[in-house]
Amino acid sequence: MASRKKRLKKGIESIEKQIRLHEEKLRKAEKEDNIGLAEYYKKELAAKKKDKEEKQRILKKGG
Repeated sequence: MASRKKRLKKGIESIEKQIRLHEEKLRKAEKEDNIGLAEYYKKELAAKKKDKEEKQRILKKGG
């Protein structure tokens, strides 16, 4: 079971990196007034945050 916890933690770290990357891309899209792209990144961010919360919930539950 230790490997599952390790895998979950690694997955959470990966998602956090993706969130930071998408936030930067969102800021760039908003700065360039690219509304369609900005909306896409907002949806992606919401999905990534939901995935992160789910992995954290599973980890707290016992992995």
